[in-house]
Amino acid sequence: MKTKLPILTVLALCTALIFTACQKDNSNTSQGNDQSTQVKTGADDQNTVSSIIDNATRDVNVMVEATAALAGKGEEIQSLICDADVTAVTTGPIWSLTFTFNGSTCLGDYTRTGVIEVSTPENTHWKNAGAAVTVSFQNFKVTRTSDSKSVTLNGDLTYTNVSGGLLINLATAGPITHTLTGNDVTITFNDGSQRIWNVAKQVVFTYDNGGVATETGTHTEGSTTGVALWGTDRFGKSFVWQIEQPLVVRQDCNFRVVSGKVVNIRTDFSGTATFGLDAQGNPTSCPGTGHYYMKLTWTDPAGNPHSVILPY
Repeated sequence: MKTKLPILTVLALCTALIFTACQKDNSNTSQGNDQSTQVKTGADDQNTVSSIIDNATRDVNVMVEATAALAGKGEEIQSLICDADVTAVTTGPIWSLTFTFNGSTCLGDYTRTGVIEVSTPENTHWKNAGAAVTVSFQNFKVTRTSDSKSVTLNGDLTYTNVSGGLLINLATAGPITHTLTGNDVTITFNDGSQRIWNVAKQVVFTYDNGGVATETGTHTEGSTTGVALWGTDRFGKSFVWQIEQPLVVRQDCNFRVVSGKVVNIRTDFSGTATFGLDAQGNPTSCPGTGHYYMKLTWTDPAGNPHSVILPY
């Protein structure tokens, strides 16, 4: 009998990339002259937007796999999206799923409002290699419950099942590779600033004592490879967000981001965030409870090094 990865495991595995809580100095642009504020706020913004997109595509994958016509399988799975009503249209030339988010607190760490519409030409089956859907964010607002900070997304991304296969069968059908790409996504921050960002990510799902998700960037900007996000930050500075070392989530580490390094490169400075650390900044084994930590490092214009360790 074919072994299936429990659907709740799929949900948790995809959710874990990354909802970081860098709440210190997460302030508005009036404080933009403070470089340390910009480093911390930039890290928070990029990790949060990356996480919002990953969580949204998690829900898209779950519901595509739960819709027999789209998944290309002969069974239906009850919707597990607790904060949205989902409607499906699987007749006509365009098949679609529409998620209408209701602001429920069922997710605990954040609330969501707005709409995500998923569309694809008829007879597209997600289990097939190369199957792709368009994910359209329509005033999709995510608010962090810990500090009421919010980010709103508008724009379209292309979500592709490069390898084929369904995550519910990951234990026997992996590895499974997904990509997410898109240009000119509008990001509106809680201070009212509005910027244009671009996305180019790949996630490879494997099975090793549980599910493992490994995320990398797929864009090259100039001579910088491995770029996952790029655009203009809330301070009006151009940036690229490079995944220098893959971001890894493991089920056997309670679905935590266990390792990885990202670099925020701006014209005036660059900062590095290293994940999977303890409170002293050393690599650590899997904590099932409590915090992992990430270390932010950067150099100021005078050449002085700085660092801070923050929980996530």
